[in-house]
This record gives sequence, C-alpha cells and structure tokens, in this order.
Amino acid sequence: MSSQNALPLDIVIMAAGKGTRMKSRLPKVLQKLAGRALLQHVLDTAVQLQARSAVVITGHGAPEVEAAISQCSSAKAGVELKFVRQEQQLGTGHAVQQAVPALADDGMVIVLSGDVPLTQAQTLHDLVQAADGSRMALLTVALDNPTGYGRIVRNAAGTVQRIVEQKDASDAERAIQEIYSGIMAVPARRLAQWLAQLNNHNAQGEYYLTDIVAMAVADGVDVVAHRISDAVQVAGVNSPLQLAELERAHQLRQASHYMEQGVRLADPARFDVRDDVRGNAAQLVCAQDVEIDVGCIFTGKVQIGEGASIGAHCHISNATIAAGAVIHPFTHIDGEKLGASVGEGALIGPFARLRPGAQLGKDVHIGNFVEVKNSIMAEGAKANHLAYLGDATVGERVNYGAGAITANYDGANKHRTVIEADVHVGSNCVLVAPITIGAGSTVGGGSTITKSVDAGVLAVSRGKQVSITNWKRPTKQPKP
Repeated sequence: MSSQNALPLDIVIMAAGKGTRMKSRLPKVLQKLAGRALLQHVLDTAVQLQARSAVVITGHGAPEVEAAISQCSSAKAGVELKFVRQEQQLGTGHAVQQAVPALADDGMVIVLSGDVPLTQAQTLHDLVQAADGSRMALLTVALDNPTGYGRIVRNAAGTVQRIVEQKDASDAERAIQEIYSGIMAVPARRLAQWLAQLNNHNAQGEYYLTDIVAMAVADGVDVVAHRISDAVQVAGVNSPLQLAELERAHQLRQASHYMEQGVRLADPARFDVRDDVRGNAAQLVCAQDVEIDVGCIFTGKVQIGEGASIGAHCHISNATIAAGAVIHPFTHIDGEKLGASVGEGALIGPFARLRPGAQLGKDVHIGNFVEVKNSIMAEGAKANHLAYLGDATVGERVNYGAGAITANYDGANKHRTVIEADVHVGSNCVLVAPITIGAGSTVGGGSTITKSVDAGVLAVSRGKQVSITNWKRPTKQPKP
C-alpha cells in the first residue's frame, strides 16, 4: 500500500497505559477484540501499510505486553518490531519522546494508540498522502458528543492552528465538534525537534503530544486535517462496556461484508468471526447461497461450500464444509492444526462434535452427541447418536450404532480401528483397537470385540442372559 517514492514509514504505538477502568489484571492493550489483542490489531495495520518499523511504547505490564506481542503473527511479517519503555506516565508527549531514539530521521512517522484497534489501513494511507512528505497531518472526526477529546481549533480561513485538550478548553472551544483522534502523521525529523520543546504547563501537568501542532504552525509547517466520518475507526477502549460495543461494531461490519457477498445471515447482530485460541487468523470464506443462523462463531480458517446451511449456535473452527452440507444447531467443529472436513450433502448434529482429523465423506450422517476424532468416514456412513469414533477408518454405508465406541487408547499408544464397507455395528459395542471389522459383517449389540472380524459374518461377544425366578429385590431396612 506504500506509494512509490514515498518516505519510509515508521509506526509509533502508545501502549503504556494501565487501563484502570478495565478492572482487569491483564494490561489494557492485551484485552481481546475478535479473538486478537487490541495491540495486535494495531500492529496488523502497520503490516498492511508496509511500514519499515513499529515502535511500541510500553509501561504498565511491559514484560507481559512485550512477550505477548513478540509472539503474534504480525510481529513476524516483515515489520521490524521495537519496544521502548515509559517508566513514568507523564503524558502522551512524554510517551512519544521515549520512541525518538528508536526512530530514523529520514522517514514519516504515524502515531497510533494501542487501544484504538479498528482504524483501517486505507485511512492511514490517505493520512500519509495528506502529509505529503513534509506536512503534519491529523486524523479528525466530528462527534455529536466530543467530551473528553482534544478539539481542532481553526482560524477564520479554516486552517488548523492548534489542538486544545478538554480540561484546558474554553466554553467556546468545548463547543467545537471536530476532534483529534490521537492519530497523526509527521516527518520524523520535525517530530524529534518539536518533542524536545514540550512543557507541562497545563491543567493536568502533563506533556501533551498535541502541543506540537501549534509548534508546527509557528514554524511555518502546514498542518492539515484528514477528516473522516466513521467514528468507529478512531474509537478507543477504556472499559469493558466500550470493548463490548466495539466488538459488536466490528462484527456487524464483518456481517455486512459477508451479506454483500450473498451469505444469508438470520441476524447480523448475532454473528462472530474471530481468531482462534491458538492464534490462527480468522478467515471465513463462503460460497454462494450459504445460510447461517443466529449465534454462530467462526474461528481460524473456515471454508463453507455452496448452499451449505449452518444451524443456530454452532462453533466452527479450522474446517471445510462442502456444498449442500447441513450443520444442525449446537454443533462444535474444531479442526485445530489437522483440520476437519465435512463432505457434500452430509448431515451433522445437532449437538455433534468433530475434532481434529475428522474427515467425513459425501452424505455422511453424524447425529446428536456423536464425537469423531482423527477418523475417516466414507460416503453414506452413519453414526446417528451417542457414539464415539476415534482413530478409525470407516467404509461406505457403515451403520454405527448408538452407544458404540472405538477403544483406541491402551494407556500409552493410540491404535486404529478399520470398519470396512457395509458393516453394521449394533448398539453399546466396544471395538478394541487395533482391529479390523470385515466388509458386510455385523457386530451384535452389547459386544466387546477384541479380535478382527472376517467379512460377512456375525460377531457377538457378551455374557449369556440368565433369568432367575422368585428373586426378590432388596428392601430398605427401617432405621433403629
């Protein structure tokens, strides 16, 4: 996204705040939105801008923040990641002063906040274009209620003159609705020069970064405002309520994106796409005529084929759902690193669980309270209720009865069960691996099978039924 012949781009991210109002031991910038830390969202934007470096200013919980962010995917995507510490919290200007030694003086600097996660890369690209290599550019937005934000003060000609913070503003200045978002682009050489001149002669006794705007004007440097109308892009997080509001705004935008592509969402307000718990980036890809009911959560990489239907309250992660498949409500599919796949026209759930390595063929049926792990099920195989298939290879048209399980673990090692085509496994059976059940055979209900079964036979392994006449059930003795 960088322009040809543009100055090298360096990102400075303020991430030192404590976030007292979050009421959490976790540093504010590590609170999660859509499964990713707030700070990681900001770093991901830096990657999209093809920035040369990202300098993260840490303070509260610095070791935890630095360790977490060093492991995130955006930290390994070509942007040089640097950390500096703001040991004392003396204001935004003081914070950026700490970054100056880590910045080359030949570039353009964008200053961002680690708790403002949803600024779009295109918006920042446009901000850099507005700065044009030599100017200061401020990202601004007009708010109906600008309380708490610095106001953009312009002269009669409409030129930006300065930013006044809320506590230092007059009544007339507080009436200004155009606010400074906390995001600016400025040549690095000029930034270092102006930061060195800051003082804390203000109502809060802090070093304001915003004071450098008036310095730029005094030095004859043009200050321009790149004004946007989308307040969500500059919304910060200071409380659990604000985090939840921003989560919903973000998810609604994702929902709108998918509906524009033809996905039918029963309720876009009840739809979530998130990174997964292992840090795999969210990537939901849907073909035409996909239907998704309410309360569904998609994490990691998920592909859904044409005409597939996802029932209410399903959680699907790192999986491929083929065309025409139906995932009934309350189904949990998590492929983790191995992935999971559901074949064309398959019926899954409700209340089913597919784990890593589950590979289900065309027209497979997996019913309620059935768990499948690291198993292959060929076309037309069925396990309709209350069953477990682990480390199994299941042939075409197998009917796997209720309560049946593969005993695949001997306490030290996993073993595989092979069930060939057209086998019927009765209810409440235990198949002790390693074992092969031959094609067309039948396993009688209630059997524990420890040896392989030849094709086309009936295998039964259970105690003989005994009926005892005149037997009396024990009765409860009265207390003395």
